[in-house]
Amino acid sequence: MPAATDLDTTFAALADPTRRAILARLALGETHVGDLAQPFPISAPAISRHLRVLEDAGLIEREIDARWRICRLRPGALRAAHDWLSQYRAYWEQSLDRLAELLEEPGARPNASPPPAQAGRRNPCTPRTTTTKTRKPR
Repeated sequence: MPAATDLDTTFAALADPTRRAILARLALGETHVGDLAQPFPISAPAISRHLRVLEDAGLIEREIDARWRICRLRPGALRAAHDWLSQYRAYWEQSLDRLAELLEEPGARPNASPPPAQAGRRNPCTPRTTTTKTRKPR
């Protein structure tokens, strides 16, 4: 089980939609920073800051190759977050299975009948009928 601070850093990095989009792009394969920055309407320093956050969280690694800065995904940190989340997925699946079993038991569902109409209240689903009053001539 990873340390809580590692998970905190990972989830903090994943909290930003730009960083998630960068990770999605890197899931297709490594690329250089210029290609990563292209679809975003933000400055190069802003992209650099996003990449630094992802790198500090261990989600990506950057390599300098001559004049290119290559980025690639490091799935290990994502695996730790996935493992942590899978515990809760199992919990909710078990809870929903128990609920389904309860609902499938005979007599678990009472007869569903509409509630009785309250006196003096109009059913909002029923259209109003309008009556026109005729005036008596004077």
